[in-house]
Amino acid sequence: MGMIAHRTKSAEIRAGLDHPIVDADGHLTEFSPRFIECVHEVGGVDFANRFLARMAESNVRGSDWSGWAGQSWEQRRDRRTRRSPWWGSPTKNTLDAATAALPNLLRERMDEMGIDYVISYGGLSLYLPLENDEEIRRITIRALNTAQADVYREHADRITPVAAIPMHTPQEAIDELEHAVNVLGHKVIMIAPGVPRPIPSIHREHPDVFPDACWVDNYALDSEYDYDPFWAKCVELHVAVTVHAGILPVVPWYGRSISSFVYNHLGNHAYSLGLLCKALFLGGVTRRFPGLNIAFLEGGIGWAIIMFAEIIGTWEKRNLDALELTNPANMDRQQYLDLTARYGGPMVEGKQAMIERNLDQLIQAAPPELRDEWAALEISKKDDLRDLFVPNFYFGCEADDPINSWAFNTKTNPFGARLNAVMGSDIGHYDVPDMTKVVEEVYALVEDGVVSEQDFKDLVFGNAVRLHGGMNPDFFKGTAIESDAANILADTKTGGG
Repeated sequence: MGMIAHRTKSAEIRAGLDHPIVDADGHLTEFSPRFIECVHEVGGVDFANRFLARMAESNVRGSDWSGWAGQSWEQRRDRRTRRSPWWGSPTKNTLDAATAALPNLLRERMDEMGIDYVISYGGLSLYLPLENDEEIRRITIRALNTAQADVYREHADRITPVAAIPMHTPQEAIDELEHAVNVLGHKVIMIAPGVPRPIPSIHREHPDVFPDACWVDNYALDSEYDYDPFWAKCVELHVAVTVHAGILPVVPWYGRSISSFVYNHLGNHAYSLGLLCKALFLGGVTRRFPGLNIAFLEGGIGWAIIMFAEIIGTWEKRNLDALELTNPANMDRQQYLDLTARYGGPMVEGKQAMIERNLDQLIQAAPPELRDEWAALEISKKDDLRDLFVPNFYFGCEADDPINSWAFNTKTNPFGARLNAVMGSDIGHYDVPDMTKVVEEVYALVEDGVVSEQDFKDLVFGNAVRLHGGMNPDFFKGTAIESDAANILADTKTGGG
């Protein structure tokens, strides 16, 4: 017998809407028994035993992947071991704690929560793609994706699981992508915002300091590999790329605390997502793959608006034509030298040769073939920046974030743009102590008069449909929101709202 759902404000809000609500970033704990079974199936008994022994050792520390819990303060200071997440899920609300682990229970409570459709991300999907051991990484991710497909298959009309894709090489990513989509039937994939790689000059002498001493490969600008085959495969298979960050080993050395998880958490998602976003943009990925939708989840919208404005402002000052204003070759050298001699006094006396050498070095610092840092975009006017940024990028916004309204502020956003904000509930995490209040919290933006009903519809429904349905028109077929999603896609195709 099912539970008796109580009438919540979120359910009342949903009942008053003429459109569904999509949770584009919910979180459920992966069902461990099925995952372990799949590890055996994919990796075999010997691998499974080794992996389980490693897991058992790690579980002594709970979620502490860094080793912080087992170190003294002297060791933490010596290694600058960042404090990792702890007590990250609600537990006092026992019903929510169970809901975060049981898809059957989540489905039963979705009407009470006021949510029609959930895309469900898991915790292991954040960690396993960053595993450095290739054998462990490939087997455990294949097992995880298999388990997720199995567990959620009976709930396909209301809940969609996400396949994790390892990005250490393009071929490894393509291998798992094809299996996840073509064999397991996944419709949503996620990648990490970057892969930590050794710094060669350091690694040769001190290999033990990796991954603490690393550079982060963001798959586009200055990457170790050409990832275009992966982006092309995503377009071919009609899957959007979603990117999920977390408090993971790719957090840089600077700005990290050995005592405060809160310090390490604040701004971290936005920071790591921003690194990837600007790499993809400046690396020309959105130009070469205009049909590829990319979502940066759980970082909010504020960083994206700031980055969008910075991109435009920087291009205005540093496009190839504008650089002529700072090109030392355009300086009247003789006039400059005359002025320094006339006004420099003792500061420049006897230093004429040094001044001329400095001018020569300025020219040499930027050889002609390396001056155009926007070359991959192949743009000729400022409007092109908007066209390569706004349509392709989507940004996950949590329900209680008042900054969500910035996405729709056409008065201050560059070009009067509306950025593609999508609502992610983050259910299952500490910042959602009551799952039934998510819709209530996000609708407060309407009640407070900071967003319109149309803005709200885009945030909780329309943009999520465009993100996934824009690449795969069949994405929502067979789901509880099929007809509503089809209307959104039809309006988008004809230029409607």
